[in-house]
Amino acid sequence: MGEVLREVRTGQGRTLRDVAASSAVSLGYLSEIERGAKEASSELLGSVCDGLGMTLSELLGLVQERVERVETLTAPVTLPVGPARAADEVSASAA
Repeated sequence: MGEVLREVRTGQGRTLRDVAASSAVSLGYLSEIERGAKEASSELLGSVCDGLGMTLSELLGLVQERVERVETLTAPVTLPVGPARAADEVSASAA
């Protein structure tokens, strides 16, 4: 979540100080949220979103997209496999 907040903020060309002031969140706390050192309550996230000019649902949508992208990259690869054969078929074909 912090990475997404930072990307939105920097995409707007804004500083931490500017967003902290417009969202009534301390500069240090906002910095810790962006770095992932602190987890913010939904009320605090709402304030930060207001300061960024976005809704909480927009932020959560961006986070969802990020999580889905990461899950896709880390999903196990399945290999095509034929139907299972009985042990006696395997030993007979090896002989």
